[in-house]
Amino acid sequence: MGKYSSSPSWSDITPLPLDEGGPNPLAAIAYTDEYCEAMSYLRAIMAATEHSERVLDLTEDIIDMNAAHYTVWLYRAATLFTLGSNLKEELEWVNDMAQTHQKNYQIWNHRNMVVDKLGSSEGEAAFVEVMLGLDAKNYHVWSYRQWLVKRFGLWEEGEMEFVERMLERDVRNNSAWNHRWFIVNGREAEGVRGVTDEGVREREVAFAEKALERAPQNPSPWNYLRGIMRAAGLPLGVLKGTVVKYADLSKPDAVRSSHALDLLADILAEEESSKKEAVLALDLLAEKYDPVRKNYWEYRKGLLGEVGAPA
Repeated sequence: MGKYSSSPSWSDITPLPLDEGGPNPLAAIAYTDEYCEAMSYLRAIMAATEHSERVLDLTEDIIDMNAAHYTVWLYRAATLFTLGSNLKEELEWVNDMAQTHQKNYQIWNHRNMVVDKLGSSEGEAAFVEVMLGLDAKNYHVWSYRQWLVKRFGLWEEGEMEFVERMLERDVRNNSAWNHRWFIVNGREAEGVRGVTDEGVREREVAFAEKALERAPQNPSPWNYLRGIMRAAGLPLGVLKGTVVKYADLSKPDAVRSSHALDLLADILAEEESSKKEAVLALDLLAEKYDPVRKNYWEYRKGLLGEVGAPA
């Protein structure tokens, strides 16, 4: 007898077993007996559209066995909302689940639904920072953080300070750089200009330049600078003064960043008169500073036309 089949509180339910294609399925999944039984009762419950406290107990049991089962999470959320359950208590339970299963998308989707229904972000930013302390590049956590900011208008609620703390810990954290871009430029629909505003642009360029001093070979601030120029509609040549600090063609043996050299090639290619220098930059990348991608740099030379063709 199983846990549910032997329980008087479930005696009114006829379980619905999984049909995997008859008595001899081709590729049956080796579920445990406990999991098969619990799921058979959930199928019966869902068929009857029952929402009750025992459904919450059942879904918790199944999630403990398989936290990645999307349908179970959805039915749990529907039951919570139908019953008008205490959603703050639900979040406390989800906190423990999130720390046990850090990479689980379903947990964060469920949290999203619960917090949205609750209509309050109280305590959420702090919890997210705790989770990022466990894994600073957890995509699901960063995505949830962006949803929180947008849903509850937290743009000015310490978000810039938070992302600066994250980048102080690890200047190479591309997820943190992405979040900074979101905070700075994510409100165009509200009329907030982001880097198209000169003052904001100067601040963000200065921030990226300071980050480059710490780690010149870090691609994130170089990409951030490119993004600023693109969003502002400015030529890459605006960045030449910064770039030559790390990649000066007059000192080909002293290049400090292949990413700077890459950007320099693009800057030089913007003007017909400097395309030959762009070829030199690409040659340095192909032969000395990034030979693993030699074919790519040769391709880039080909885009320059006859200037980049071999003699």
